Amino acid sequence: MAQSTPTSLRLPGIVLGVGLGGFVDGILLHQLLQWHHMLTSTNHDRIGVRYYDPRTVSGLRMNTVWDGVFHTVCWIAVLTGLAILYSRVTAGRRQVWTSRALWGWILVGWGLFNLVEGVLDHQILGIHHVRGGPHQRWWDIGFLVLGALLVAGGRLLARGGRTVEPPATGAGRTA
Repeated sequence: MAQSTPTSLRLPGIVLGVGLGGFVDGILLHQLLQWHHMLTSTNHDRIGVRYYDPRTVSGLRMNTVWDGVFHTVCWIAVLTGLAILYSRVTAGRRQVWTSRALWGWILVGWGLFNLVEGVLDHQILGIHHVRGGPHQRWWDIGFLVLGALLVAGGRLLARGGRTVEPPATGAGRTA
């Protein structure tokens, strides 16, 4: 029977990490701390998106819609990651969920989310920043540094993961 190696956990782990990292960003930074929404810096963006002031009802409505679109993409990423993981791991699922390899790749995915979102939305498009204001560049740099640390730490964790071997046919439950 084929083995589920840490490498086979790479894609589902990364996709799960992208979705979960997006949820952390959206729930923590957009909703709880209210530091930004998807379109809060469009008055200074680089692509000409109309400005929706989040301090007005109509502006907050539009920002909330785009935050919802963002959360939908995160949700689809999590579902896709779970589907890929399920298709690759047909036995020994408990071992997989406790695998350093899977959790390492999830951290890599979260870090990649931060790096791509940080470069694309904060730097290239300029549609929002981690926290607007006089020190926004430092918040944006910190977001990118956190992303790089998550990728590096996740790679180290995944590299230290052991091969996950499904039980032999008819062997019963896994430990």
